[in-house]
Amino acid sequence: MSTMSRRHLMLAATGIAAIAAAPRTVFAQAAAPAPAAAAPTGPFTLPPLTYPTNALEPHIDAKTMEIHHDRHHQAFITNLNNLAKTNTQLGTAKIEDVLGNLNALDDGIKFAVRNNLGGHANHTMFWEIMGPNGGKPEGDLLAAIDKDLGGMEKFQTDFNAAGGRQFGSGWVFVTVAKDGKLAIETRPNQDNPMMDGKRALMGNDVWEHAYYLNYQNRRADYLKAWWNTVNWAKVGERYAAAKAGTLGV
Repeated sequence: MSTMSRRHLMLAATGIAAIAAAPRTVFAQAAAPAPAAAAPTGPFTLPPLTYPTNALEPHIDAKTMEIHHDRHHQAFITNLNNLAKTNTQLGTAKIEDVLGNLNALDDGIKFAVRNNLGGHANHTMFWEIMGPNGGKPEGDLLAAIDKDLGGMEKFQTDFNAAGGRQFGSGWVFVTVAKDGKLAIETRPNQDNPMMDGKRALMGNDVWEHAYYLNYQNRRADYLKAWWNTVNWAKVGERYAAAKAGTLGV
């Protein structure tokens, strides 16, 4: 075989090897997973739980708490930070001022703010007033429950009944006036009493995502069990703040 022929064979072999290798290289690059998109950052942050996700079992299971806090509440935060990119006032104003004056917002963002800022406020309160070994109401709070709500047994019965009557998704709240007077009220969707110039002392989420894994359609059973998760010391602190005019979310 001539030198030229041997050289041609070697070049041809090299080219075939290169072609054969090329698809494997391209495939390896294409198969590499893309990095996960970072959650939008901004003025709103997800408040951390002050207790483990399993701390409220068996009344509220760990998986429900994880999904509810880490996904549902986080979705409100993500949406609010996206809104704040072009509506910077949302990140600088007090939540109670925005929710108390929704009609001042542009029509293009009013609905989104109502749902997402209302959801953020509702859930921030919700995580705060729950915890293990919650004790019992005492002092001025207990006196107000006795005076305005007919005592603990009637209060719990009426609260559960109101939560059960709330059609579809929503909340049942105990609202507190500036003079300390208590009342049981419900709101649809993620509406908050601040939208009516009031304050929520405490409240229970009756959206299905709050209870469906364990209770399915048995909302009444969830409402009864939920009382075992209430942190009455925190509710008492909120009551004192309401009377002092300093209660926010």
